Amino acid sequence: MAEGVAGKTLNNRLAYLKAVYSTLRKLDVIDYECPFHQLQPIKLQERPLSFLSLEQIDELLKALDERETSPHPPMIARLCLATGARWGEAEAIGPDRLKGHAVVFANTKSKRVRVVPISASLAKSLKSHWAKHGQFTHCMETFRRVLNTTAIKLPDGQASHVLRHTFASHFVMRGGNILVLQRILGHSSLTMTMRYAHLAPDHLQEAVQLNPFDGSSTPVRGGK
Repeated sequence: MAEGVAGKTLNNRLAYLKAVYSTLRKLDVIDYECPFHQLQPIKLQERPLSFLSLEQIDELLKALDERETSPHPPMIARLCLATGARWGEAEAIGPDRLKGHAVVFANTKSKRVRVVPISASLAKSLKSHWAKHGQFTHCMETFRRVLNTTAIKLPDGQASHVLRHTFASHFVMRGGNILVLQRILGHSSLTMTMRYAHLAPDHLQEAVQLNPFDGSSTPVRGGK
């Protein structure tokens, strides 16, 4: 860390190394435990997740649309914003994965297939796009370059992933159910999805309603 390596990167490397030793032992290549199996990951300070406002979404999509030499990023970005998909998941979508007004995501990070409904207008736009430009190609770098031309400033490493955070954040802020969001995003654990819970309109409102002090000069009595 003193040399500038991020704590999350170090934790990832530790997990990879432990996995190597664990696999070698399962394969009977070695007969001893990982030499540092008791070494714990670094405790990291949780950071707020960045997401785009409606105005920033408009700014980003306009910038992508104006990049006429690369037709795919604008449509992939819209698909991510509408479904919460990761960029790579959306990029892999083709006509065979569009089932009526729903998109089928396979080869996902969680290894599970998930189906997410989309609007009729977006389904129509996808069909028109593929008919005119063919299937999506790898274009994440183009997206990042266009993003850098906007006034949007994001933490390191959050470029295309901000689209997924944006979907989830606005879903919760509009009153969406956290369990439904877990299924849409494909999280194997609800813990991951709960990162967005604080954005719910009524999140922890009991803190205002039930605390013993309401800002006046005397404590609240009798639950009022």
